[in-house]
Amino acid sequence: MSRIENESKLDMPIGVFDSGVGGLTVVREIMRQIPNERIVYFGDTARVPYGSKSKETVTRYSRQIVRFLQTMHVKAIVVACNTASAYALDELEKEIDIPVIGVVKPGAKVAADATRNGRIGVIATAATIGSGVYTTYIRQIKSDVDVIGKACPLFVPLVEEGLWQDPVTDEIAMRYLSELIDIDIDTLILGCTHYPLIRSTVGKIMGDHVTLVNPAYETARELKELLMEKGLFNPVPPSLGTNKYQFFVSDGAQQFIHFANSIIKYGILSAKVVNIEDY
Repeated sequence: MSRIENESKLDMPIGVFDSGVGGLTVVREIMRQIPNERIVYFGDTARVPYGSKSKETVTRYSRQIVRFLQTMHVKAIVVACNTASAYALDELEKEIDIPVIGVVKPGAKVAADATRNGRIGVIATAATIGSGVYTTYIRQIKSDVDVIGKACPLFVPLVEEGLWQDPVTDEIAMRYLSELIDIDIDTLILGCTHYPLIRSTVGKIMGDHVTLVNPAYETARELKELLMEKGLFNPVPPSLGTNKYQFFVSDGAQQFIHFANSIIKYGILSAKVVNIEDY
């Protein structure tokens, strides 16, 4: 590859997608940790949630989104959705010739390293818990641990309603988390990209002795390592006038912009609606 071709590849954006808005927690970490990279984000707001859908449906949706992101000439793709990472990542890795990473493996690695008593909790959607994907990855690293999954389906709508610090969220969280407290876990994976937004609530209920693992943070770290390893890491900021961050959704652009600004604090002025079924 010539120097000019390589430089042009470095300037290509990272594609990030999620079932809705939760993946913005991953975008926020990418912005913080690798600030020179351009980002194209797609939120499948018309078809959220993924957590109650079948593997076949989530895989089909993920393929459509990847095809759209490829039209945006991305150099790598982050599957910023635990359900899609659990159900579709293996297929996507086989089908596309650019690097693709999910959010499950990075969180699983950190949790396996962090646990002291060998009891790790995972809170996530019903689909992610049902897939057993966190248990599989954690036990590949540390075979003698207990992994206890707890589906918390109401957390996603509570987060999307903006009820991050609210008595209703406190009450629901207490109900969900009480059984994990009773079995004395010492590490808890926030296994849905929405959940970091209620991290303080979860931390307050679980107590200081429980290590909370945020896969969004760990995924951004792993993405940086991957880009460097593949020679795709951009060491310089994009040139002035470049559209550094682009946001696309399958429905509800104005609602998305409002929510996105509450997470990223960047001043997201626009999001375009894409008919994802065309891909």
